[in-house]
Amino acid sequence: MTADELLQHVRDHRWHHRPTIETITVAERADGRAVRVPTFVNEFWTSRQRAAHSLHEISYRACFKPQLPRFFIDRLTEPGAVVYDPFAGRGTTPLEAALAGRVPVACDVNPLSTMLLEPRLAPPLIDEVRERLAALDLDHRVRAPHDLGAFFHAHTLNQIAALRDYLLERERAGTLDGVDRWIRMVAVNRLTGHSPGFLSVYTLPPNQATSVASQRKINEARGQVPPRRDLRAIVLKKSRALLKDFDHGDRRCLAGAAERAQLLTKAAHKTPEIAGGTVDLVVTSPPFLTVVNYKMDNWLRCWFCGIDPEEVHITKLQRVDRWQAAMARVFCELHRVLKRGGCVAFEVGEVKKATVRLEEAVIPVAMDAGLEPLFVLINDQSFTKTANLWGVANNRVGTNTNRVVLLRKPSPSPLRRRGSRGAGAHRAQLAQVPLF
Repeated sequence: MTADELLQHVRDHRWHHRPTIETITVAERADGRAVRVPTFVNEFWTSRQRAAHSLHEISYRACFKPQLPRFFIDRLTEPGAVVYDPFAGRGTTPLEAALAGRVPVACDVNPLSTMLLEPRLAPPLIDEVRERLAALDLDHRVRAPHDLGAFFHAHTLNQIAALRDYLLERERAGTLDGVDRWIRMVAVNRLTGHSPGFLSVYTLPPNQATSVASQRKINEARGQVPPRRDLRAIVLKKSRALLKDFDHGDRRCLAGAAERAQLLTKAAHKTPEIAGGTVDLVVTSPPFLTVVNYKMDNWLRCWFCGIDPEEVHITKLQRVDRWQAAMARVFCELHRVLKRGGCVAFEVGEVKKATVRLEEAVIPVAMDAGLEPLFVLINDQSFTKTANLWGVANNRVGTNTNRVVLLRKPSPSPLRRRGSRGAGAHRAQLAQVPLF
């Protein structure tokens, strides 16, 4: 369907007989003019856990459900279309696009993003994983950071360090293959967590790693010591779970998508590797001000993968105006890569105890970049397990909703072709703005 048809579809949508509420979002442009954008509130996709393809079941901080990108992919694109996420994170949008027969394009400044996504676009056979794990020598003594003993039993830590050494050596030698990448991806996601399915003692949820000092306090408070875990068994079990839904049809679909896939590790504001006017749909969610500390959350994963977190320049902004300025550069680049008539589904949330609604900040800078706001979709659901674990209550604290601004790159009118400076001129004004 077209974007205009989607607007009517959303307006008419009912969730278990509950009609959609229609309201207006009012945003203010730099010159003081008010922009009024139709806004629709309902539940548009399921809030159930693990309701999508099993390949999605890896942990990463502040990621949205696969149903969000699928909602827009199914309605705004056809098979073979190019779907892009400039803040890819764990790769939810590109993986869902590939499973739907679209061409995935992903970008993230954090190299962990590609490490998490690439193996799931070309999964190995479970027998290949089993054979590779069995062939690895993980029991010879290796050097490992002593303070990680706050998380891991000595034998388990030795296995982790031995696997890390193997993977880094294969990477340096240029011999890291698809099975190695898969094992690395799974091991990264089993490092720490709060159940026996992880390599660590009980700690924070797997999408965020606490500090060594904080983990020692947790151990003391709970009277716990790290238990011995079997790395091979844990990686193999999680591999089976990830591949549970993966069949021959999925393998053919992903193989076709992978031939044209682009995975970039860089800032989203400048991506010359993506040709102009080639992207049909963007579905993304940018960093939300200071809500998430990506560097702190991923320090242990970075160690395992040989990444220096100080070299990963994830911009962390505390003021809305600075966040807007950074997003303005990204929107100019999205305008460049989009086809005419292509859309951006830009997901944000309520922050600072729901006093800041970032959709009101998105609309003016997107318009300055030459994009047209069509509507705001607010997917209003109950909190997920992780939020409840930390005592975050629905509709009171935190990011309570998916708030998606749908934007479109319009075809230029004759007047605009003759007289408008457009996104290129606006891009030139933003050269000194903080980057993502």
